[in-house]
Amino acid sequence: MGSGLKKGRKLGLFAAIALVMGNMIGSGVFLLPASLAPLGWNAVFAWIIVTAGTLVLAWVFASLTRQKPEARDPGGFVTAAFGEVPAFLVNWAYWVSVWTAVLSIAVAAISYLSSFIPAIGETAFMPSLTAIALVWAMTLINLRGIRAAGNFQILTLLLKVIPLTAVIVIAALVLGEGTGEIRPFEMREINGLDLRAAAAMTFFALLGFECASIAAARVENPDVNVPRATLWGTGLTGLLYLLVCSAVALMLPEAVAANSPAPLATFVEQYWSPGPAALVAVFAIVSCVGAVNGWILMQGELPRSMAEHGTLPRWFGVTDKRGTPARALIISSMIASVCLALNASRNMQGIYEFVLLLSTSAALWLYLAVALAAWRLKVVRSFALIGAIYALWTLWGAGIEASGWSLVLMLAGLPLYWWAKREGDVENQPVASSQ
Repeated sequence: MGSGLKKGRKLGLFAAIALVMGNMIGSGVFLLPASLAPLGWNAVFAWIIVTAGTLVLAWVFASLTRQKPEARDPGGFVTAAFGEVPAFLVNWAYWVSVWTAVLSIAVAAISYLSSFIPAIGETAFMPSLTAIALVWAMTLINLRGIRAAGNFQILTLLLKVIPLTAVIVIAALVLGEGTGEIRPFEMREINGLDLRAAAAMTFFALLGFECASIAAARVENPDVNVPRATLWGTGLTGLLYLLVCSAVALMLPEAVAANSPAPLATFVEQYWSPGPAALVAVFAIVSCVGAVNGWILMQGELPRSMAEHGTLPRWFGVTDKRGTPARALIISSMIASVCLALNASRNMQGIYEFVLLLSTSAALWLYLAVALAAWRLKVVRSFALIGAIYALWTLWGAGIEASGWSLVLMLAGLPLYWWAKREGDVENQPVASSQ
């Protein structure tokens, strides 16, 4: 994948922190308040638990990067601990997580767009069809080739942070003036079922914390800066999410928050005015579209990389004259489109919640495998054990449907792995000499 960096240049600590936060802040925070509103204070405790659990996993990834630099990436950690087949399965599951993340972010963009074009949300099948159109628009852009995007990435991050900061400031002013109030806390409201459900949804918003470990080769003094960037980036993003989502879910009436297609814009409209609310929605759309573009790049690059390592057939690794993995991009977007079409009967919130849980479950298999790999490789074993338990608990919270589908989709990749191994065996067979 193109880095946009000149040869020999590396990321310092602050740039690495920005990399972590930029990859983590996507669509989750823009739609999650609607999903979390019915869960009340369970959602607040879920944010605290999930942020703490993600920090544990982040420390495991960072420690493996520092102590096992030869393994290079999460797939390499699992290969070193358990072999190539388990590494393929979790890499394949992570690819599933990537294209399902594309689905959820596309749905988030369309949900916010519906605040300007209500017919999108009122007409059957229109949310899915519009999201499919967005996916292919971004796919066409990626098919034109990878461009240097350093400054654009910084701009995108700023656009993501502006509406989040606005919500926090408005909430503080409203509460300070006494013109707003938070839903009263009742201990009887807290229960394990809602807490697990909230944790599974909130964890989606923190996916991507592993990017500093993956990019360790591009970070200055990685033994020190990768752990710091991972932990600071994860912690700051978790705090930002906690404040924003708690403000929206606890200060808006539950029915209003739960039924809003753009909960952050609804919050700003209620406590400020419609004009700034529309601006927040514009920022959210731009942010989501930029995130769709970035994740579509990932969904092409990941299978290309796996093909280069011999765990996917060479067909997936073929690039065009621009160096673009066109086949992998098109196949990934076709899968995403089919998934959106199959869920066309759901409303936007229903589509979003299903693919959110599916994406979370698929990524959790990788996180669980890496935590177990750290235990096996005797790297921060106490953190690894806590991280593995946390990953299992979040998988449970995602529910049987999403976790079951993620497992089925993971195993579905095995025929392609065997195909790739057969290709390798044929290549390595000695050629018989003619007499």
